[in-house]
Amino acid sequence: MMALWLGLAIALIALLLLELGLRQILGLGCPLLYQADAEIGYLLAPNQQTRRLGKRIAINEYSMRSPSITASRPAATQRLLLVGDSVANGSWWTDQQATISAQIQTQLAVNGQAVEVLNASANSWCPRNEVAYLRRFGTFDAQAIALLINTDDLFGTAPTSIQVGVDRNYPDRRPPLALVEAYQRYVAKAPDVPGFAAVLAERGDRVGFNLQAIAEIQQIAQQAGAKVLLAMTPLLRELGDPGPRDYEVKARQRLQAFTEAQSLPYLDFLPLFLQDTEPARFFRDRIHLNDAGNERVATALAQWLQRAIATHDG
Repeated sequence: MMALWLGLAIALIALLLLELGLRQILGLGCPLLYQADAEIGYLLAPNQQTRRLGKRIAINEYSMRSPSITASRPAATQRLLLVGDSVANGSWWTDQQATISAQIQTQLAVNGQAVEVLNASANSWCPRNEVAYLRRFGTFDAQAIALLINTDDLFGTAPTSIQVGVDRNYPDRRPPLALVEAYQRYVAKAPDVPGFAAVLAERGDRVGFNLQAIAEIQQIAQQAGAKVLLAMTPLLRELGDPGPRDYEVKARQRLQAFTEAQSLPYLDFLPLFLQDTEPARFFRDRIHLNDAGNERVATALAQWLQRAIATHDG
């Protein structure tokens, strides 16, 4: 009997140490939480902080990956708004200070200038989610807005919240244990999301729907007196063979014609990345940028935003 109790005690201690290790090293047990929204689709739940693989993640009261802010721009402060998807957000693999918005702020906050770069973004958002966010919350008195999309976003579907609380990548509550999250994320089969296949099969002119959303974002910015820039990062495979697919080439041509017709400043990072001898070094996977890629994008956006603010204030 003593041996049985000893074995149980050892097993319990081992599980406790494993639980602590999963929490401290991997950050499991405290995932970023999402909340469903009828118009936007979903948002990062406001007012939360966590660490994943040692990367600090903080979400403010407006579901931004930014520090707490006031709704209106403080006096003598330059305020910029970055709107986007997981590329702009940085997700769990990017520390708060390595996000594109944080790097822009660092580059612009020189000579004692007070600068705020707000980051309104979430994984898998497309312009249709982003315009809904701006309809809800406005532009926060930003002097300039940078809308950062990637090639896939041109084909984004209508906002939906059906994955929230079902898809393990969009949890709406914390698991009871880090061990439970480890099992759900790395061992168990991913659960099906009822109705999600129909969302992905949306018919109609998706590119046109997203261009319409971009046009409305431009209109919202102009009505608020803010300068606006559209920027697009490429997919990794667009940087070499086989390059953009035929439907992507057509979508890019439509986007170029659209920005010219709208007089919308447009920054395409595909040719900029191709100027580098090893453009793949900016990517962590087929879509997302690593810290070096974030820095490259942040530098280009900071230069434009600085000029936009100078024109705005002039």
